[in-house]
Amino acid sequence: MTLLSVKAESFPIRGSFTISRGSKTVAEVVTVELRDGSLLGRGECVPYGRYGETVAGVIKDLEELTPEIAAGLTRAELQTVLPPGAARNALDCAFWDLEAKAAGLSVWQLLGLKHFDSVITAYTLSLDTPDNMGAAAKSNANRPVLKLKLKGDRDDLERVRAVHAQAPKAALIVDANEAWTIESYNFLIPKLRDLGVVLIEQPFPVDADGILRDLSHEIAICADESCHGVETLSSLQGKYESINIKLDKTGGLTEAMTLKREAIKNGYQIMVGSMLATSLSMAPALIVAQGAQFSDLDGPLLLAKDREPGLSYNGSVISPSEAKLWG
Repeated sequence: MTLLSVKAESFPIRGSFTISRGSKTVAEVVTVELRDGSLLGRGECVPYGRYGETVAGVIKDLEELTPEIAAGLTRAELQTVLPPGAARNALDCAFWDLEAKAAGLSVWQLLGLKHFDSVITAYTLSLDTPDNMGAAAKSNANRPVLKLKLKGDRDDLERVRAVHAQAPKAALIVDANEAWTIESYNFLIPKLRDLGVVLIEQPFPVDADGILRDLSHEIAICADESCHGVETLSSLQGKYESINIKLDKTGGLTEAMTLKREAIKNGYQIMVGSMLATSLSMAPALIVAQGAQFSDLDGPLLLAKDREPGLSYNGSVISPSEAKLWG
């Protein structure tokens, strides 16, 4: 019989982390454990208010499945029992971890992947003044990819200029978190290519991104909030060249791998991202990140303290996780 336990955990952020919607100083996660005899599978998720999720709500949704899990609920059945989102992600990943330990194999082997390589992650610069973001870029100028949180105000161009000036060799990803207007898009796009920007994430709100079909795409545009599971792919046609796959949006590794496969078939570039969380969230995302054009899995680098054991970060290079952590 498989036993479920669920708990909330808090991990302080190094300083604070700010995007266009606000700031936080703590990463709030929900951790799931599945125990079957001597075997233990774990998963982690980040409830996200943007999608109407709360820590208490996610815990409630998961704990209500205790009888079904004890009665033998499978990972395949889970996909229809819970909707895509944080709760299903934590439980789906815990199932994968448990299955790998039971089989004596790694999750990537269970998935039939031929190899599992290290991944280069972007390093995220929190939204701040141009001067402060430039200073943060100077401290991280040796990283190959920097990601900038932008706000949608008149200082966005100066923020990018300051970062590029201090880290001229870094490829830049800019993330507006739905904060731009058509006017700011038309103003910024012609100027950003010369500043090292290679990808722009979610410039417009989800309900207003149809305008992207009529705008110039001098730089690839990536769907984040507009892309969840496979069912959202058809709505992205003609608007985006890339998608950001996050397990907290897809509802776990199972759907994330399906989404990746279908997106590649449809010609999208793949970015693999995550919410601000620990190595337990990043470990399954590393599998999705195999062969992806972009990865944004730097959450543990932004925390004051990660889980132990955590992933191994050598600068921006992430090595595969130990089985003791996950998978």
